[in-house]
Amino acid sequence: MNRSTAREIAVHFAFELAFSDERADQLLERELTAEFFAQRAEDEPMYAQFPGQGELEYITRLARGVGSHGAELDGYIEKYAKGWRFSRIDRVASAIMRVTMYEILYMPEIPNKVAINEAVEIAKKYLDDEVVKFINGILGSFVRSEVLEQG
Repeated sequence: MNRSTAREIAVHFAFELAFSDERADQLLERELTAEFFAQRAEDEPMYAQFPGQGELEYITRLARGVGSHGAELDGYIEKYAKGWRFSRIDRVASAIMRVTMYEILYMPEIPNKVAINEAVEIAKKYLDDEVVKFINGILGSFVRSEVLEQG
């Protein structure tokens, strides 16, 4: 499994966390298992290979980070989604942006451009072109305003 697939799985987990009161650790305990991956691989080929140790740590870090910083990340999304209330934003789009913003803020080893490019590529798989542009615009504004000004 490569880092891009691991990131996409983390987006799936972030999406699931948005729909439940479950904590990230509970979700990870249930779904980050070889049995769960084998079952899910029947419908989603990206789950065909169970993550190696590095990918497991990466997925875990992202899921826990998004789970514990959700309100902060949502605040940034709403701030940069000018004219949009958070509740109106597509939930897949918000899951992608949460994961990416977490990477940008808390994982400095990942270049911002890489995180944004990966977010756009994931978005292209699930969302229409207008939403992909929306995500790219929000993430670009976020980096320019929140990260580059502080760096």
